[in-house]
Amino acid sequence: MNEQHPYRATLPPVPEGVSRPLWSVMIPTYNCAKYLRETLASVLAQDPGAEVMQIEVVDDRSTQDDPAAVVEELGRGRVGFYQQPQNVGHVKNFQTCLERSRGHLIHLLHGDDCVRPGFYRKLQSALEQKPEIGAAFCRQILMDEQGHWQQLTWLEQPESGVLSNWLERIAVEQRIQTPSIVVRREVYEKLGGFNSRLSWSEDWEMWVRIAAKYPVWYEVEPLAIYRMHSNSSSGRHMRTGENMRDVRRAIEIFQSYLPQTNASQLVNQARENWALDALTYTVPEMLDRGDLAAATIQIQEALKCRVSLNVIRSLLPLILRMGKRLILRSIKS
Repeated sequence: MNEQHPYRATLPPVPEGVSRPLWSVMIPTYNCAKYLRETLASVLAQDPGAEVMQIEVVDDRSTQDDPAAVVEELGRGRVGFYQQPQNVGHVKNFQTCLERSRGHLIHLLHGDDCVRPGFYRKLQSALEQKPEIGAAFCRQILMDEQGHWQQLTWLEQPESGVLSNWLERIAVEQRIQTPSIVVRREVYEKLGGFNSRLSWSEDWEMWVRIAAKYPVWYEVEPLAIYRMHSNSSSGRHMRTGENMRDVRRAIEIFQSYLPQTNASQLVNQARENWALDALTYTVPEMLDRGDLAAATIQIQEALKCRVSLNVIRSLLPLILRMGKRLILRSIKS
């Protein structure tokens, strides 16, 4: 039975009689055409043919570039293109991707990310080998805006296979970047689309939701590449603290998915992890840029997540650093 929820768009099954490939590679874009060539090339290099794989770019009415031209140039009729009549925001654009998909397996691949050779073959093998699993993902490579590899994400387990205690692990920390995961369409049909109340952590909530209902497979080989942007800490969500507010909303939403025996413990750990992440990475980056106002907001929102001994320990050096900046500013003025 499909779950009904006021903040999750439903995904109806593909109508009978419609030709269905195995794969739907759906590529949401917005003002990222300069990276789209690399994204499409990484998929087309593994293309098994239109009968097996749907490839489509879904653009959220880009204003700064022309993704249609890139699709026409590189896709040469092989890649579909759909553009929203007006900008709808990334969450609704993701939903459009799901609705336009026809395949049994859906891969949402952001228009600035890539996959490595073997991605589709290996994850297909896992999903065919274990029909009970709802999703499969691989280890990820993080690259910068220029395409230089920076680091690998952590190794979830030594060998490829179904993850143990996955719900407890994904509930306390976002451990999956979207380009690395493939989800059965029937899972989205049952659980619904991305939660419309979220604008920054909608993917994390979805992965927790799936983990609460299905086993998940992990591929140890790093076959997906996620692009990090240097201005990520200066974006609107970060400067206003909306990122942390959104995280708290996501945790509040998925608390009901967790086992009652340890839900409170997992929620507290998730809140602490996000507070520490903000104080360890986001706030120092803001201070490096001299954005004291944004750093202050980020600290305030982090403390609303969780106040613990570890959080206080991380906070004290930042307070000293900010105090020095304020003193220097007053001296200069």
